[in-house]
Amino acid sequence: MISVTVFLLSLLVALVSMPLVRKLAVKFGVLDLPGGRKIHKEATPLMGGVAVYLGILISLAAAAPHRQFSELAPILVGATLILFLGLVEDTRGLSAQVRFIVQVLVAILMMETGARISFLPNTLWGNAIEVTLTLLWIVGLINSFNYLDGMDGLAAGSAAINLFFFSVILYTTSQYHLSLFAISLMGACLGFLPYNFRKENKIFLGESGSTLLGFSLACLGLEGEWARDNLVRVFIPILILGVPIFDMIFTTIMRVKEGKVRTIVEWLRYGGKDHFHHYLVDVGLKPGGAVVFIYFITISLGIGAVMVSNDTFIEGLLTLYQAAIIFVVIATLMVVGKRRRSGWGK
Repeated sequence: MISVTVFLLSLLVALVSMPLVRKLAVKFGVLDLPGGRKIHKEATPLMGGVAVYLGILISLAAAAPHRQFSELAPILVGATLILFLGLVEDTRGLSAQVRFIVQVLVAILMMETGARISFLPNTLWGNAIEVTLTLLWIVGLINSFNYLDGMDGLAAGSAAINLFFFSVILYTTSQYHLSLFAISLMGACLGFLPYNFRKENKIFLGESGSTLLGFSLACLGLEGEWARDNLVRVFIPILILGVPIFDMIFTTIMRVKEGKVRTIVEWLRYGGKDHFHHYLVDVGLKPGGAVVFIYFITISLGIGAVMVSNDTFIEGLLTLYQAAIIFVVIATLMVVGKRRRSGWGK
């Protein structure tokens, strides 16, 4: 009943607060203007992430037991910092250097609370590699969801699917406080979607919302105990978040290979139509069709994660092999889309 209460309350808070947040965004001029690589044609209010954040905070504070709420305090503190960083970017603008530094500091803060990749020996080199991988995981996912937020419903809808599978696995493994957090965020995402899909009076997540989603999902992947008795289960969060992870890795490799980015700052600053959802449009899908296509791939990977959580070692390896085939399909579509964009076949 606590899970149901958290979900419904988070959904309701996001739904009710979204119009108010939209009015505030319009009043203070926090708008996403059309032009460049953007596909919308009218100025659209940002700050949808604020309503999502309120849904999480109020639902957990009102419905979750005090002990479970306190256990989530590090994630909530980090999420608050990331939200405010995004709000400053949405309202005033920030340099890529400042955004990167703050994101790294928040990631270090999370590591200090125990959220860290840990699988190597406790040596200088082992610790250095684990810290580096943890920084890449958190900062990478923060920005991958920011880039994923390029079509209506894509970032929030994908995150809701990710969160559903996280909540199922976390609940069945008795990690109830993390499961409640996933459920509360899922409800808030679903409360946001009706306002994002509208043709009129719509609202965007903004950088505050998209980076909030990426950070929260990164923390769920770090905080959860996945490989208690089966090493292959360490891949559960990678499977659930497979689309944004693969998209970020693939586009980064291609940008470096083509000389479009040479430094981390250039990587953060670069904005182009070279992500998975853009290539799906290039191969003939409409934006809405591209979003639904990615939903189905995300669901498929989530089902694979649930299977791995219950599989033996060999069965888990077979599931990972199946997921690898999905990534090959994604890479193929991206390459074909890239060739079509460059005029291949004309």
